[in-house]
Amino acid sequence: MYDERLGVPLRWWALATMFLASMLLAFLVATPAWVALSGTAVLSAALLGGFWSYGKARVTVRDGMLTAGRARISVEHVGAVEALDADATHRLAGRDADARAYLLLRPYLRRAVRIAIVDPADPTPYWLVSTRRPTRLAAALTDATRAAG
Repeated sequence: MYDERLGVPLRWWALATMFLASMLLAFLVATPAWVALSGTAVLSAALLGGFWSYGKARVTVRDGMLTAGRARISVEHVGAVEALDADATHRLAGRDADARAYLLLRPYLRRAVRIAIVDPADPTPYWLVSTRRPTRLAAALTDATRAAG
């Protein structure tokens, strides 16, 4: 079993805090206090909502299913699994990419796993999934595929 949430990193939250403080200061200089506080509150809600939504993607291997974001596939349709380093991920997400592939990528995660899809009814050749622990995800998929037969 494997479960990982692809949440945004702490440095993004730190940058957002500094951005919101700067906006509050700029608003306070140019507008009445109630407008500055209201504007900053709206910006804060939008930013927090965006970070939460973007970072809620999960990668799980459980009960014979692989789930990556909104996509799900039975592990019996999973072929070769390869843990990729940052350079290989960069190449496969760009120059060497297949337009038919399913991508669950996050810019703050430099490594990924390439998962070949062997379902003849599925035109998707592979999934490319960002992860903080590519070797653990690859091992979990390999184990689940073996268990499925």
